[in-house]
Amino acid sequence: MYRRIRDLREDKDLTQQKLAQYLNVTQATYSRYERGELDLPSTVLIKLAQFHEVSTDYLLGLTDKSTSYP
Repeated sequence: MYRRIRDLREDKDLTQQKLAQYLNVTQATYSRYERGELDLPSTVLIKLAQFHEVSTDYLLGLTDKSTSYP
């Protein structure tokens, strides 16, 4: 899961700081999310899925299909 959130961020050429601001967390906290040192709260998981327009299942690694359910 953590690699996916980093890859999605990098694909959009965003800094950790920019995404941290969107999520209303510090850059250090967001960095810990990407490294897997801190579990993602469900609210952050949902916001990331909405931001990247992918399903939470995709972020969690439960599917390789990135699109949301209909």
